[in-house]
Amino acid sequence: MELEKQCYLDELAKLVNIDSVSSEPEGAGKIAAFMKEKYESIGWSVEEVSLSESIAPCLKIVNKEAEHYDVLLLAHMDTVFPLGTAAKRPFRIEGSRAYGPGVIDCKGGMLSGYYALANLQARGALQEAAICVFLNSDHEGISSRYSAGYSTELAGKSRYVLVLEAGRANGNLVHKRKGIARYHIDIKGVAAHAGVDYQKGRNAVEELAHWIIALQAATDFTKETTVNVGKVWGGTGISAVPGAAGAAVDVRYYDKTEIERVAGVMDELQRHPHVEGTSAVVEGGITRPPMLPTEKTMALCRSIDEIGQEIGVEFGWTASGGGSDGSFAAAGGTPTIDGLGPVGGGAHSEGEYLEMDSIIPRYELLCRIIQHIICQR
Repeated sequence: MELEKQCYLDELAKLVNIDSVSSEPEGAGKIAAFMKEKYESIGWSVEEVSLSESIAPCLKIVNKEAEHYDVLLLAHMDTVFPLGTAAKRPFRIEGSRAYGPGVIDCKGGMLSGYYALANLQARGALQEAAICVFLNSDHEGISSRYSAGYSTELAGKSRYVLVLEAGRANGNLVHKRKGIARYHIDIKGVAAHAGVDYQKGRNAVEELAHWIIALQAATDFTKETTVNVGKVWGGTGISAVPGAAGAAVDVRYYDKTEIERVAGVMDELQRHPHVEGTSAVVEGGITRPPMLPTEKTMALCRSIDEIGQEIGVEFGWTASGGGSDGSFAAAGGTPTIDGLGPVGGGAHSEGEYLEMDSIIPRYELLCRIIQHIICQR
């Protein structure tokens, strides 16, 4: 089954025009139903995996029952965009690009994965292979909170993992990703009238300001560690000394000792507040481990380079600071390659786009990679 570009675009339009924000199970459930029908139409077994009532079912899809898989393909069905986004800016084509919420993150790659497997099956290339596809519905916003353990278990049963996230805007594939940690900080002070009882107050916002400066300073570019205080809140009005304040913090890292260092900064701030009479509570931790390549991963990268040269698809390799479900697979020791979907950019923004000229070449590259892995059994 060769990929017909117009058919692909028509189906991609249907997927993009369904709101599938992670927190609303109905929309992602429609995506799941669509993909379930596609795979069942070529004789694959599809299991709906219910991991939480707050998210849509995830899908475990296999061409045959097996204890171990040659390849596990990963993609997510949810998007970051709230309900109503698809109606406001539905799928559209302008020039050589397709636009719409989730067009590249990750609906384009998810659909390409189906067509690659359908093609290989039609050519008889999967007869001796065991393939698993796992599509989750809780990737965006909550970092695959419910599905991470399940996909990690599948990765542990697989020889290789291929992730269908978008190729980078320059066409690069991804072999390395930073880990992610998230923290919520709550500062408790003493509220007071700013004019009448100012000295009785203990300013929680002032204490938080010290935290912000110290945490931002904990960024270390020499180790590619970034600490971002991305959201802050506090106070009730201009005439009141704020009795409460808080912040949300994002940390990206490669070296796990860096997380220990940043945690040490927060521990020191907790034990020695700058504003007397204030206290802090910190919650959170690692949400995604780093995706670090092993020698086996790098060997596959070299093989993929050769495949790309052979079929005339140009790309390089990128280490990304963004999160992916491939991180869980790689942390478990399974060689993992990411960014195998069509090329695009602007994810999580109104300008999200897919380069239509990349659809067929990246589909062909994916087919060849899967076939290469199968032949190495």
